[in-house]
Amino acid sequence: MNKVQIELFVKIAESGSFTRAGQEMNMTQPAVSRAISTLEAELDVQLLVRDRRGIALTEVGKRILVAFRDILKGFGKVEQEIAAEKGLEKGLISIGAFPAASSYFIPKIIGAINRQYPQLEFRLHEGTIAEVKEWLETGVIDVGILIPPADEFDSFPLFREKLYAVLHAGHPLAEKPVVKVRDFESEAMLICKSGYEPPVVELFQKTGVNLNPKYVINSYHTALNMVREGLASAVMSRLSLLSPPDGVAIRELEPAAYRDIHLAVNSAESCSIAVRLFIDTALKLFAGTETEGLNRDGHRPY
Repeated sequence: MNKVQIELFVKIAESGSFTRAGQEMNMTQPAVSRAISTLEAELDVQLLVRDRRGIALTEVGKRILVAFRDILKGFGKVEQEIAAEKGLEKGLISIGAFPAASSYFIPKIIGAINRQYPQLEFRLHEGTIAEVKEWLETGVIDVGILIPPADEFDSFPLFREKLYAVLHAGHPLAEKPVVKVRDFESEAMLICKSGYEPPVVELFQKTGVNLNPKYVINSYHTALNMVREGLASAVMSRLSLLSPPDGVAIRELEPAAYRDIHLAVNSAESCSIAVRLFIDTALKLFAGTETEGLNRDGHRPY
């Protein structure tokens, strides 16, 4: 078993294709097949199931994939240590984030790093909070941007953003400068799941108000468009309201509420040099800050 076999197996598992994995590693199809067959023979287990429908991992293959990712990260850490000793900063950082956080934080963080260390490479995965947590657990990413709770990881507070009432522009509550949480007691509400909902659920619980979600969805874009159509009201965070559609009113909440965003890794002690650099840069840029108030007429609290 060698690094090429390990890397090849990971690429096949992630791409679902012998051909694409071979192209990435400049290997012919027969060479790819031989390498995987040799790997399975050495381990004495079947890692992949190949049929007309495509490629799937066996149960042991799924567990081996996680271990192989850790091995490749170990190789990467060694290479980074050697490069650092020679005064050359390089490496690959795999990042996972939910879309609103990705668009707000990632360009600024990468831009700051790239100006000083242009040889570093970045791979970005966008998904729900639940997916980011799964990618961390399985080693797909090195560092994730997510919403607490994240007790299973080592995490660092990155950012605090305010929550707002989001209503159809013609809704009676939109006439108020401040909407009380209890005003939503009998309202049809929508809520975003997959890890986005804890701060909203906690807000309603603390104020003793029943949350009546008529719609449960995963996308903030969809949520905003549903509010625009008058289907329901919502409580949403500042980052999800950077580009609200016309016909949506955004108002202050009483009591005021916030959502925390954290950086998370599996183990802070075992992070590579490149990942530590990413974390340090992100914290310098954003830690201890909050989003500014919304200021677009018709889409701001006042």
